Amino acid sequence: MLGWFKKKFSKTEENATAAEAVEVPVAPIQETEENKPQEQKVETPAAPVAEEKSTGASMFQRLSSRLGKTKESLIYRMDSLFLGKKEIDADLFDELEEILITADLGVATTMDLLDDARKKVKRDALSDPAVLKGILKEKLCSYITESEKPAELVMPGDGPFVIMVVGVNGVGKTTTIGKIAKKFKDSGQSVLLVAADTFRAAAVAQLKIWGERNAVEVVSKAEGADPSSVAFDAMDKAVADNYDVVIVDTAGRLHTQTNLMEELKKIKRVMGKRLDGAPHEIMLILDATTGQNAVSQAKLFNEAVTITGLAVTKLDGTAKGGIVANICRELKIPIRFIGIGEQIDDLRDFDADEFIGALFGEENIQ
Repeated sequence: MLGWFKKKFSKTEENATAAEAVEVPVAPIQETEENKPQEQKVETPAAPVAEEKSTGASMFQRLSSRLGKTKESLIYRMDSLFLGKKEIDADLFDELEEILITADLGVATTMDLLDDARKKVKRDALSDPAVLKGILKEKLCSYITESEKPAELVMPGDGPFVIMVVGVNGVGKTTTIGKIAKKFKDSGQSVLLVAADTFRAAAVAQLKIWGERNAVEVVSKAEGADPSSVAFDAMDKAVADNYDVVIVDTAGRLHTQTNLMEELKKIKRVMGKRLDGAPHEIMLILDATTGQNAVSQAKLFNEAVTITGLAVTKLDGTAKGGIVANICRELKIPIRFIGIGEQIDDLRDFDADEFIGALFGEENIQ
């Protein structure tokens, strides 16, 4: 669990208590077209389900099952293609190209994948179409594992580890934060949640619900407050109360909204001024069902605030799971988590070998 999180703590006891929001009234900021409040609708998070006591095999089978739609659009179609062909020829590669693009690997990634396959076929004088499956699997795995290499984080020598969470509206950002908080708390860390989405009261309310369920405190201010001031005050509290982990929720925004992207830069700067090195992780939440648009979002968010990690949600509801390989190849940003369902334990620590193995139906792909 949380293999990318390598900080060692000297504390032996958690200091997390029942959720309690810190309310500091401030004057509201001026409303503009880009930052005016959205419809105030509180989405009540689904009640958490106890994490099942299952073996590694059953957890692997569960992941494989949740990736079923992607397997149908990619793996099963490839298998059907290979079974119907007796030789590797241009027609076979043309049909493979269609299958790969349909599974949302993207044009550039598909071309790179097929070019590599053609070279290996020619070099080794291969003729059996079934051999191509192994070649494609190996290359797909290389895309994903290569993105894991820059996953090392510069952890603070002391003080809290700060995660700033960003993303567009509707990707499951606040829900993902709640699930990540549970993971950290289960691993023995004290967690502070920060409601820096001050434009939408429902976002604060939803984060407080997750705070209550995880028995962690939530720092918030009045609706319309400056998000940077919320983050700054949260750094004060985190240092004073010796928290291990701070997770900062920010307002959902379109990656094309320039003013709101500038606001993210300000939140980042303000936290860094109060706590050296903060935020230590800037995590972008992406919705797998949006396909290639997720790559565009990631590029623009990365330009604005330098993304250090990704969480890809809703993989169980899409046939476009190939986007994972495309994201890894295009962005070279490590994936921290994948979401494969609504239950509390359906936010999985991402493992490249496990993901590829589940996709191809092979528990041990080594």
